[in-house]
Amino acid sequence: MKHSTLTSINNYVVHGIPTGGFLRAVLANDLMESMGRADIDNRRDLFEIVSYIYNSVPSDCHGSYELVDAWIERKGANR
Repeated sequence: MKHSTLTSINNYVVHGIPTGGFLRAVLANDLMESMGRADIDNRRDLFEIVSYIYNSVPSDCHGSYELVDAWIERKGANR
């Protein structure tokens, strides 16, 4: 996984910083959109990215666009 991708995920989780379109789609569990937005590196690394999110990221901040938006709003209020 690219360092920039990992950094974006971690900034989203810790600080509620919105990600780019690819990671937003991945976090929302939108496979079709994530594949359409992935660059060649992220397409190659998609399994690793999803595994990291599944195993290392709180479950209440991914799974749907509504959960992603709520996480950003909640964490953003703390910034």
